[in-house]
Amino acid sequence: MKAAVLHGKEKIQIKEIAPPVLKSGEVRIRIEAALTCGTDLKIFKRGYHAKMIVPPAVFGHELAGVISELRTPNSELRIGDRVVVANSAPCGDCFFCKNNQENLCEDLLFLNGAYAESIAVPARLVQKNLLRLKPETDFRDAALTEPLACVVQGIEDLKLRAGQNVLILGAGPIGLMFTALAKNFGCNVTVAGRRTARLEAAKNLGASQVVDIGDGTDLVSKVRAATHTHFDAVIEAVGKPEIWEAAVQSVRKGGAVNFFGGCPSGATIALDTTLIHYSNLTLLASFHHTPHTIRRALGFIEAGVIRAKDFVDGECPLTQLPELFKSMAAGNHAIKTLIRVHE
Repeated sequence: MKAAVLHGKEKIQIKEIAPPVLKSGEVRIRIEAALTCGTDLKIFKRGYHAKMIVPPAVFGHELAGVISELRTPNSELRIGDRVVVANSAPCGDCFFCKNNQENLCEDLLFLNGAYAESIAVPARLVQKNLLRLKPETDFRDAALTEPLACVVQGIEDLKLRAGQNVLILGAGPIGLMFTALAKNFGCNVTVAGRRTARLEAAKNLGASQVVDIGDGTDLVSKVRAATHTHFDAVIEAVGKPEIWEAAVQSVRKGGAVNFFGGCPSGATIALDTTLIHYSNLTLLASFHHTPHTIRRALGFIEAGVIRAKDFVDGECPLTQLPELFKSMAAGNHAIKTLIRVHE
């Protein structure tokens, strides 16, 4: 089968590889939709991810498809089932799993290989995070389940409520998903970001206000001048230390900040302790997803709250994936790209 193999920093090769022989409890999925992801771009630039992928390795993690082979004799799964699978599964036995924090599992098992014609899914993922799709669910929509589950985790951690004023810093795929879900929860949403097309997308997804931050300087002042709003919750969806700091300065007294965007390793920020203490702020950070949020995310997708047409704005054949990632690293501003793996 054809597959994208990561060989190191900014090096992807499309190769013919032998599909791995299935072990007991595993299934093989013929991939019908694979999507690019900001995390994959970070891995491409860095050449590895200590927890998720060490090269050489098959690459990509957002996918949906059809079961083409299985070694699960006592399962209800069947060849031909339309499914989506997450990119990880918790162990269920460690301290964090037993305390309902499976996203922090000490032995998360990760799955890579979405940029390929098929993928072998380990037994643990089959048991915990492989879900059947409704007959009418489009594969492109379903492939958004994993990133959306991370956003659901962030929404639940913040405990968003209808009527709250929410500021989202960042208009990338994650910021736009937060926009759609917060609007669905009945919040009043403001999005601060760059690029006209992405801010228009935020409006289309329900943002009542958008703020073009230009070069990013004086972000707090720009938001205040444009909105005159007291924000109950601020979500940082960029992953830059200066935006983390701006988030804390943008929330109202008694409000909450979610540092959702992961900063580069070793990054630090400076916080005004007087502001945090006397304003009684809640500061938190959400990471990854759980089996619960994977299922809730698919529920939002199958209810039509999140649709691929609002997030997938490009297509690319698998053979051109290396060039696509080079263009993404150079500043390609597509929200998400569908990879056509069978061309």
